Amino acid sequence: MRGAPGSAARGWGAALVLALIVVAADQFSKGIVRGSLEPGERVDLALGVDLTLISNEGIAFGFLGDGGALVLVVTLVALGALLAWFAVAPARQGLWIAVGLLVGGAVGNLIDRIRIDGVTDFIDPPLWPAFNLADVAITFGAIALVVSALWGDGTEPAPG
Repeated sequence: MRGAPGSAARGWGAALVLALIVVAADQFSKGIVRGSLEPGERVDLALGVDLTLISNEGIAFGFLGDGGALVLVVTLVALGALLAWFAVAPARQGLWIAVGLLVGGAVGNLIDRIRIDGVTDFIDPPLWPAFNLADVAITFGAIALVVSALWGDGTEPAPG
């Protein structure tokens, strides 16, 4: 089923805006933390969650920590596959949300990887690896992707 004329462009536009918001929020928050804390310094926020400055050389939650170029390749291949699917079905219900969150999160972390050779993580809950806002976007984007794949069988007009 096809969306209304122009819905593909609106889907791409909405995904791009969401991705830019995620990148801006991620980079802003990381900049504040890098400017305020020394590496390894901890500030207790609440309920055992610490604010800390950690450099992560892996992908989300430290996975593939010694992966080097493999991390970049895996990220770019995953993004390419996601964008190819979106190009085929830009009006698929909810897919623009998944794409915006996943692309924004990946780009936010790639910026760190290119600029400072590691991703800045700073939210450190008990019993869980430290993470950042890009990781939050990636996690919710993955959930939105699954929801869109399972239940987004129709098209919707993209917001705008």
